[in-house]
Amino acid sequence: MNPGWPTVLHVEDNLGDKELFQHASQSAELNWNLVWLEDGQTAIDYLSGTGPYSERQKFPLPGLVLLDLKMPRKNGFEVLQWLRQTPGLKALPVVLFTASNSKKDIRHAFELGANSVVVKPTAYRDLQDYAKALHHYWFRLNQTPCP
Repeated sequence: MNPGWPTVLHVEDNLGDKELFQHASQSAELNWNLVWLEDGQTAIDYLSGTGPYSERQKFPLPGLVLLDLKMPRKNGFEVLQWLRQTPGLKALPVVLFTASNSKKDIRHAFELGANSVVVKPTAYRDLQDYAKALHHYWFRLNQTPCP
């Protein structure tokens, strides 16, 4: 982990999607620390700094959360709702990064406090472009009160 780079928490239960996004980020030469977690409950544990995630030096708070919707244990909506009710984490930027383009899901995500909803692209080149755009917007253009 590079301490000078922002941390992105990628919460995704599909190992193939995780590896594709990780590879796309590396090949795009993005300067961010990408931390992957496989389900919503693990994301809550990480963000709350409990259990194996209690050392903030080793497990820093992210500057951005990329959150899938359909996951085991806790889904993306449940994680988002928890985040928006948790002091100190309410302002953490959250992008729902999902395969769902359901208007109902998108509306619900914004009602719960998502900052953005992005439908995962199917082409690898598009995934690289999306990763670059996310990096550029959230870590160069946008200003947040988060690390």
